[in-house]
Amino acid sequence: MKRLLSLATGSLPEFSPVEVVEAAAAAGWEACGIWFDAATWTAKTTRDTREAFARSGLIALDIEVVWIHPGAADPNHERLLEAGAEIGARNALVVSSDPDIEATKRRFEGICRIAERCGLDACFEFLPITAVKSLPAALEVIRAVSHPRAKLLVDALHLARSDGKPEQLRDLPAELFSYAQICDAPAELTPMNHETLLHEAIDARLLPGEGELPLQRLLAALPAGLALAPEQRSRALRERYPDAAARAGVILRATRSFLQTLGDTG
Repeated sequence: MKRLLSLATGSLPEFSPVEVVEAAAAAGWEACGIWFDAATWTAKTTRDTREAFARSGLIALDIEVVWIHPGAADPNHERLLEAGAEIGARNALVVSSDPDIEATKRRFEGICRIAERCGLDACFEFLPITAVKSLPAALEVIRAVSHPRAKLLVDALHLARSDGKPEQLRDLPAELFSYAQICDAPAELTPMNHETLLHEAIDARLLPGEGELPLQRLLAALPAGLALAPEQRSRALRERYPDAAARAGVILRATRSFLQTLGDTG
């Protein structure tokens, strides 16, 4: 089965949604993700982004990020999900910085209900730099909510840095996944603290095959043919490839080359 490859929007963080779509299309991607900036997103942004997807023929794999914070529900979450529906996004990425796990469960349940109305899956991502730091913690949230739109999003880097193992994913039901994010990195991060984890996540990711993460084991543990969104947040790539289409092309070629070494049809 040929898997869908989608350019994660974090790979082009300095570009607008329309520019991300156009760069992904020029580079030969089949899909891409979109960043929703609540402060700048308008009805025109929705319209322009929807039209960019229509012109390019690309799939809108995801829109991000629904970020759960302590306190009252954020009305921008519903704005994001509604915008995602209008541009044709399949998924919305969700994370939580609320240390109250029960509050996170309640908020995620509400997000899932809105996502269902909008026709999106709500994909919960765990990160060691947030309140829900690990795979078991994310599964606790998802299972407590028990909503058909509640999905698990695994990022290869965050799985490794939270001491997770690919084999922990093997027996999870395939319907729990909509897509996964991949990148590479050294096997270990030293020292490992909030500052170094944050720096690596947003500035120091490596292209697949350039590091030592167990990506082959990860892909073997995930459902066959699952869509992949290479998340290549990298200062080095930003500096070396300031042109959006050129950077998108480098990421696509590296990803395809790596998958081919595994006999993958991506």
